[in-house]
Amino acid sequence: MSISIPDPTTFDAAGFATQALSSPSALAAVLDHTLLKPDATRSQVLAICEEAAKYKFACAMVNPFWTGTAAAALKGTGVPVGVVIGFPLGASLTASKKEEAGRVLALGAHDVDMVLNIGLLKSGEFDAVKHDIHIVAEVVHANGGILKVILETCLLSFEDKMRASELAIEAGADFIKTSTGFSTGGATVDDIQLMRGVAGTRSGVKASGGIRSLADAQAMLFAGATRIGASASVRIVNELTNPTDAIGVPTGGY
Repeated sequence: MSISIPDPTTFDAAGFATQALSSPSALAAVLDHTLLKPDATRSQVLAICEEAAKYKFACAMVNPFWTGTAAAALKGTGVPVGVVIGFPLGASLTASKKEEAGRVLALGAHDVDMVLNIGLLKSGEFDAVKHDIHIVAEVVHANGGILKVILETCLLSFEDKMRASELAIEAGADFIKTSTGFSTGGATVDDIQLMRGVAGTRSGVKASGGIRSLADAQAMLFAGATRIGASASVRIVNELTNPTDAIGVPTGGY
């Protein structure tokens, strides 16, 4: 499979970022409010759902066990439930990922973030990687959801990142996503730019892992992200409400 980067002008990153940063509500609409730590309690899950409903975040992202709890808490708010599957290693059986996706969708999930099979990718078994994603994409789309594929970019070479991005998009991903937040690194501006270059306008790009401030979010948006996963979503939005916070085009790296 040939990998090439499309014309970067096909996606207006600066225009999207400017719009997303134009108001607290616009920024909240691109933030996945996230709680994925293994010791998260029911009360903490309910708390992030309450915050997601208050700020109208893009979704409340939880682990599979809490899908029903989050769906009940968010019912009638217009805020969807996001759930991770095959998480955080991506090494589950394809059949397991398919079943897990079906079960969380039945429980009320809308956004499904799955981890790409990293070992298969590095083994050069690209058709198998694509099949793994496609099987889940079919289930998600048949149930009216959207699929984000986590590449775990910190474990990939430049060529791996390009190929993984292309495979995921061809397999039906609605978004390609940088990181689980549980490996050796998170989102970087360089990775977002690379992923957007491959995606063009064909898919969204989600930055996740280590995004803790408005400045971090701003850098990712101007690099080409259209969705951001963060546990610090409330703080990020509240920074924007402070009139002393400057919103400008970032000049440095992440």
